[in-house]
Amino acid sequence: MADINYFAVLVASLLGFAIGAAWYSPMMFGVYWMQAVGYESKQGKMRHPAIIFGGSFFALFIIAVNLALFLGPQSTLATGTMYGFFTGFGWVAMAFLVNDLFENRPFQLYFVNAGYQVVTFTVMGAVIGAWH
Repeated sequence: MADINYFAVLVASLLGFAIGAAWYSPMMFGVYWMQAVGYESKQGKMRHPAIIFGGSFFALFIIAVNLALFLGPQSTLATGTMYGFFTGFGWVAMAFLVNDLFENRPFQLYFVNAGYQVVTFTVMGAVIGAWH
């Protein structure tokens, strides 16, 4: 834990949050995502925004810390980017696929959610790798 650059972790977390804001905005995939998960019919049942956004940032911070531990102190921009991508695609996106197949979710929803994770892990890995 002493080798972690917590400034890089914080920046990676903030970038993950910003990517999510753009990714799930109406300009990108937000409208489809809301329809696919049924938010239009559940407006009264959504959690409080502080819980959603605060919990999301907390989760992104924990993800960044774990990615920093995984990458180690010898990482570079290239290795951080590569392993960030491999982590996002090979572990996270494939885990989503298993769940989505059993839950019979639309493939388009899978691509929206998994795509966000792959991009976010790649960017986080690049930031953490560059600032090891």
